[in-house]
Order: sequence, then C-alpha cells, then structure tokens
Amino acid sequence: MIGFFDIGDLMAFKQLLRAAFALVLPFCVGQAHADWAQSISPLITAALPGGMQTQAQNPPTFSWARHPAKPPAYVVEVRQGTTVVATYTTTRNWYMPSVALPMGQYSWRVRGSTRSDWSTDRFFTIAASSTEFAVPENPTLRARILSRPRPRGLQAMPLYANWTAAMKAERGAAVTQMIKEVDWNIPNLPIITDARWTLDTTTMATSAQAAQVADIRQQLDKRGRQLESAALLYRLTGTTKYLTEALRRGDEMAAMDPLGPTNYARQDQAPLIIATALVRAFDTLSTDVDATRRTKWMASVRAYGGQIYTDLARDNARSDEYPFDSHAIGNTAGLALISLLALGEIEEATPWFDFSLRSYISSLSPWSGPEGGFANGTAYAQYAVALYLRVWQPLQQATGVNLFNKPWAKGFLWFFMHFVPPGSQTHVFGDGHEVVPQANVMKGYAANFALPGAGWYVNSLEGAHDALTLLYSPYPLPSSTVAPGAPGTPYMVVPSIGWSAMHSSLRDMNRTSVFFKSSPYGSYNHSHGDQNTFVLMKAGVPLLGEGGYYDYYGSPMWKSYYRATKAHNGITFDGGVGQKIDGDNESQLNMDGRITAFSGGTDVDYVEGDATKSYGGALTSAQRKLWYLRTTDAVVVHDVLKSATARTFEFNLHAFAPFVTQMDGSLRVANGNQSVCVRPISVDHRVETRSGLPQLAGRTEQQMVLVKSAPALNSEFLVVLDVGCKKPPITISTTATSHTLKVGTQTIVLPRG
Repeated sequence: MIGFFDIGDLMAFKQLLRAAFALVLPFCVGQAHADWAQSISPLITAALPGGMQTQAQNPPTFSWARHPAKPPAYVVEVRQGTTVVATYTTTRNWYMPSVALPMGQYSWRVRGSTRSDWSTDRFFTIAASSTEFAVPENPTLRARILSRPRPRGLQAMPLYANWTAAMKAERGAAVTQMIKEVDWNIPNLPIITDARWTLDTTTMATSAQAAQVADIRQQLDKRGRQLESAALLYRLTGTTKYLTEALRRGDEMAAMDPLGPTNYARQDQAPLIIATALVRAFDTLSTDVDATRRTKWMASVRAYGGQIYTDLARDNARSDEYPFDSHAIGNTAGLALISLLALGEIEEATPWFDFSLRSYISSLSPWSGPEGGFANGTAYAQYAVALYLRVWQPLQQATGVNLFNKPWAKGFLWFFMHFVPPGSQTHVFGDGHEVVPQANVMKGYAANFALPGAGWYVNSLEGAHDALTLLYSPYPLPSSTVAPGAPGTPYMVVPSIGWSAMHSSLRDMNRTSVFFKSSPYGSYNHSHGDQNTFVLMKAGVPLLGEGGYYDYYGSPMWKSYYRATKAHNGITFDGGVGQKIDGDNESQLNMDGRITAFSGGTDVDYVEGDATKSYGGALTSAQRKLWYLRTTDAVVVHDVLKSATARTFEFNLHAFAPFVTQMDGSLRVANGNQSVCVRPISVDHRVETRSGLPQLAGRTEQQMVLVKSAPALNSEFLVVLDVGCKKPPITISTTATSHTLKVGTQTIVLPRG
C-alpha cells in the first residue's frame, strides 16, 4: 500500500500522467503531422492515440479530424509491425472498439471509405498498466436494457419498512431527509407554467434575459427533483401521498410547451431537465402511471428529446468535429440517459441511443487528458459531477457498464481530492471560483469508488450525502467496502490542463495548499486569463485568492475584470494590461500557457510555467517558478519577464481581508485565524492599492500590486509568502548567473533572468 493508491493504482496513475503530457502537444505545437487527420486548429478533434504513449484505457478510443472530402465513412486499421490485427469501419470521426487489445506495441491509421489516402501512422502501447474498459456494441446493450424489468435505472430495493439494520445505518438518514424535503415542498413549491417567463431569449443581449434563462433552469431543477424524489419515496414506502405528488409534478413538467420558453432554442438546458425528470420518474413508477398520463409524459419526452437530438446531430454530429462545447457534452449525456430509460416506449429512443451512448462513453470530457482533470475550473467540475451521477448510476444498473471504472473517472476523483480537499471554502480557477464547494456532490461521486482514498475523502468531507443521489447509489456504497486509506503524496500535477497542487499534508485539515495554473486551454470557455497564477489557502481559507464574482456568462464585469489577469495573482503591465481573453475561440485556445517542469518531494515541491503565448505577443517571455518549502511552510515565487518594448511590470495580489504594511515592509493578510505575510525580496518596486473592485455580497476584496519603479525590457520579481507570518530569517546571495535564497533552514537556487 502506498498512501491511498495500491501499487496497481499508482502505476496506472503514472501512465495517465505520461499520456497526459503527450496530449498537451496538440495544443502547444498545433499540427504534429502534416496529414489530413490532424487539423492545425486546436478547436478540432485531435488525432489520438499517438506519441508511442502507453494507454490508460484498453481499448483506447481512436479519433481524428474529418477528411476535407467528407467521405461517407472511415476505415481504421490497427497493426502490429506489418500485420493488420484489426480493421474497424465507422461513419463518425472516432471509434471505440468493443474488445480489448492484447498487450503490445501498435500503430494505426485511418482513411475515408471512398479514399485511398491513409493518414500518417501513429503509435501506441497497451501494457499491463492499461486498464481494461471494454463497452459492448449498441445492439447488445439495447438487448440488456430491454430485458431488465422496470425500474431499469434503479437497484431493486425492498420497502423501507423491511430494510435491514445495515441498510438503515447506511442510508436511513437519507430517507428521513427526503421525506422532510418532499413534505415541505408539497404545499410550498407552487405549480408553475410557461406564463412565468415572458422574454424572448432566442438571442441573449440583456441581464434580464440572462436572469430568465437562469430562472428557467433553477425552477425546473427544483420541480424535477421533487418529481423524482416523490416517485422514489412512493417506491420505497408505498405511501399514496407520494404517488399523488409525483403524478402532480409529472403533469406540471409535461404541461410545459416545447415551443414556448423552455424550447431548446431559448434555453438549451431546459429540454434536458424536463425529459430526464419525466423519464426517470416514469421508470421508477412504471405501471403506477396510468395510460393517459403515460402517453402525455412520453409525448413531452419525445418532443424535448427530439430537440436535443436534432441539434446534436446537425452537421453530421457537430461535436464529433468540435468537441469543446459544454452544453453539447451535457446534452449528449442526457440524451443517452433519456434513451436508455425510454427504449421500448418511444421508437425515437433507439436512434437516440445509438447516436449518443457510445459517443459519450468514448470521451467523457474534452476538458482534460486521460488523467481526469477539468480545465474549466473546479466549480464547473462540480457541476459536471451532478450530471455524471444522474447518468452513470442508472446506466450501470441498466447495462452493467460502470463508468466509475473508466480510468478517466478515477483520475477525476484524484483531481477533486487535491484541488478541492476537505474543508475548502472556495473553488479554484475559472468561472465560479468564488463559490463554496458543495461537499455532498463530491461525496456522492467519491462514494462510488471501492478505493481507500475514496473512503478517506467521503469520510473527511463535512455534511451528509445528497439524499436522492445516495438512494440511487448501489448498495452497499462501494467506498464503504474497503478500509479508508490516508492520502498519499501531498502534491499532484495534471499536465494536460496545466494545473498543480502542493499541500503541507493532504490529510491535515489545517493544511497549507498552493494551487498553480498555466493551461494549454488558455482562456477558452469558462477558463480565465490566469496562466502562471496561483492561489494560496490555509485550512481551506483563501489567503491569496482570485478576484471578482460570476454574475453571468459574457457580462460586462465578466469580460472586463473577472476573467482578466488583473483579477488573479499574476503578472500584468502598464496599468493592468494582462493576458488576451478576447478574440475568437481559436485564439483563446492558442494564447495559452503550459507547465514546463514539476517535481514533488518530501521537503520541497517545484513547478514552472510558461505563459508567454497568453499575452498575445506583447511579451517575449513570461516565466514563473514557484517553490513550496514544506519544512518552512513558505512559498517562493520568481518571475522572469521580457519584452521587446519597455514595460512597467506588476505583480498582482488579491485577498479578502485588509493588507496591512508591517514595520519590515512586508504585507500581512489575516483572514479569520489564518494569515500570510508577503515579503518581497527585490526592492525596485512600489506598492499600490487598486480601488473600485467589484465586490461580492458578504465579502470584501482588496488588491495590492507590486509595481516596478520604471519601464524596462527585462524584469524580475522575487517574493516569499510566509504562511502564518512566522518571520523565518531570509538571506539571498547573487552571482552573475544565479540567486541563492535561504528561507529559514531551507535553501534553493534560482537562475537569473
């Protein structure tokens, strides 16, 4: 046993990291091979696998850019040496084999079915560390689903009155909580209709339209949850009032007009919420839904599901070519859920199923490589988890396909452990970073893994499980079937998204945590212009955090401040000019960052980032090196900056308590019982306070900036962050090529810029 990984898990995780470093390359260098299968645009699906990388999953998913001649199908050829070992034909520009490959080294290539021009050969390895995760073909899965009695998506459970003591100990409190929630909502959650929403949101131009779109989602979420919870309570208790409430809420959802404000063109998440709530409730209630009501509910599922399918299928399955579309990803997952529960009820479910399920499973998320991170930030990772649980749990029950066993899914769990450790008061990086994490969501995700670390994470997160999620979970909870294990290494790097985490001790709730980002995803989608920035927390309290707040996507504040470099602990110049966050989507991906070095150790962790490209040509070099000195509990930040034009460089700092200047010139921040002292080592700067910052209700944000005294072509910052303001002695000696910095008892050598 090594920490919370067993030996197999640790080896697999190392393979994930190696594969992830390889996946950074398409973002950084564009077209690796001059052939049609690899587009020069980072927006288009990359040709994978390649780079002779050992695959985390066996069989891997093959993907490539579409051929410009638009052939009707593609032929994929897999070889060992000169021997063809497999040939696959597909109408889409990806293929997920249903049978694992034997261990060995392979090459693959692809051509259009009506073409003779093969792509460049690409090479990969299947090793003992590659996790077998093979998904049967669609006809086999459909047959499994149709052979299962309803409820298909729910584990068979006896009436609550007949539960064993062990069952009640694990989830009896969830039944009690759900009864309380549903009983309160029966009189207090009013029935709503389309008349609530009067604005046309086909185009979004005002904050009022944005508010209506958000209200549609929020109101439907509440009623969808009430519908599903009441249906489940009826199945568990046999109490008639819960059947009555479920039927009433189902009728409420089915009464929404598919051509009205919940139409896909006006709110592209509303159809998913309505259709999934209706079909899940129907699956749970089954014969308790009378024929007339059943017809009406299924008509709503057909209408809204059809809207989702029509959009996803346009342009010959648009997401196959352009995968970076968060709502399309969510709707693909939702369509898979709708179809697997509606098979046999509506004929459209069969083509929906064949279109969506394997597509979703083959690539759960484009927001990281195989090691399971989430480039859009941990808030949006959490939002994604809520959807994963809704889809993965019924899928496992209905088909036997357990997505929690997919290597990416396990890596995603490790990502949460490190970037949202127990006790975190905020998320990190990207839209929603200021939001308090919902521990019950992450607890619900981790509980589905029979891993020691999952047990530790579940037990360490405060609060109870979400009642609905827990009651849909398999019994017993997988995380409870193994002994919880203490976390392993207190550091992690996720190379494909350019993130690293460094902790004093992951298991210690009073931990120091340093998060660093320099991402190949740039400022795309929900990401920010925050390459080479960091966040410092103590006991989950953000001491040096991220500024602004998320009012709505595309708002004036979102564009001018929230996403800007000046709202993060990063480098700007000439009065707050930072990284490029505007322009088209392709430029946002191309103006990116990357982690160029990382090492973790017992006493010192080190990460190095290059954010030069993110400044859009304004700088010729933007390098940041960061050390976490675990013994001293201090952070050293060293920036080396270069420009063809003289710039006045600025080192930005954000806190949610006042910066107080100390007698020694350091800046002290005390947030509650936690503190840090910012101790600049270089002296050629002045300290300025920025005013007029957007203030989140209930929180005061302050920004201090270390501003260089004069414009220069080359500049350096060297800053020590003394966690706890312990005032360790600091000395520095400089030669022509390096600085030797000693902080307390720890010494590091820094090359000069």
